[in-house]
Amino acid sequence: MTRRVAAIDCGTNSLRLLIADADPASRRLVDVQRRMEIVRLGQGVDATGVLAPDALARTFRVLADYAREIRDAGATRVRMVATSATRDARNAADFTGGVQETLGIMPEVVSGGEEALLSFAGATTELTTADPDARAGTAPHPPYLVVDIGGGSTEFVLGGSHDADLASAASGLSAMSVDIGCVRLTERHLHSDPPTEAEIKGATADIEHALDAVGAAIAVADARTLVGLAGSVTTVAAIALGLADYDPGRTHHARISAGAVHAVTSELLAATRRERAAIGSMHPGRVDVIGAGALVLDQVMQRFGFAEVVTSEHDILDGIAWSIALD
Repeated sequence: MTRRVAAIDCGTNSLRLLIADADPASRRLVDVQRRMEIVRLGQGVDATGVLAPDALARTFRVLADYAREIRDAGATRVRMVATSATRDARNAADFTGGVQETLGIMPEVVSGGEEALLSFAGATTELTTADPDARAGTAPHPPYLVVDIGGGSTEFVLGGSHDADLASAASGLSAMSVDIGCVRLTERHLHSDPPTEAEIKGATADIEHALDAVGAAIAVADARTLVGLAGSVTTVAAIALGLADYDPGRTHHARISAGAVHAVTSELLAATRRERAAIGSMHPGRVDVIGAGALVLDQVMQRFGFAEVVTSEHDILDGIAWSIALD
């Protein structure tokens, strides 16, 4: 039975909405509406420990628009998940109260582990069922290492094929969340325009330290396919593909080589803000943080020896939708 559901993902950098018709039998989500707005909720959280008033105001304005769209679309189930910035903030109650007033439901401030599970569910369901490559026998092979590069943190999750029962799927996953998101690294290190060599080395050292922990906690060598999620990854893919404009139809399930990722990362870190803004496939809200996001992906591929990354437009947002469609 098809269900119309609405999922909202509130990250450190972006606020995203998916209204979709979900068919549990075929494990397909058909988009009714998919939106993304850069609200930068996590502005300054790494330094101050609190959500800034102007960041909260931006978030609530966009959320009010989303609430109207959900009502108009007739979604029967709604879930909002908030991640890294609200986990870190001392005034998270200001955020949750404002969301309840605007949206009519409480947001769920999930742990890094649950965030990883939802990301894995959203990213891998189609790799084994609905994707044409799966039917042709050329789909990426499990086990998958799913890497979700966010604004405040990056989630790593290793597992096999996605199980339609999320509770069962969780038992077969290894997951870890580390604080190396694109906003956090930019605010900590990449202050110049373009970043200096010393600044890049500082960011790289943070990433390397986090990857030490990931390598100790997760059997990364077991993975046969690296799946990359979120805007930093898909923007790198769009640039590597030479797209004049951002086209999710081209970036979804694109395979980008490690060499191409490294080349794009080097170009972005050497470019000025104006030069990055002139890239046709660049969202304006990612201009200042894309260098750090690309650096995380590049370091992951170098450190763990992945020859390519399969990029996915489907991520935690789709996982949130599945979590209420299958409930």
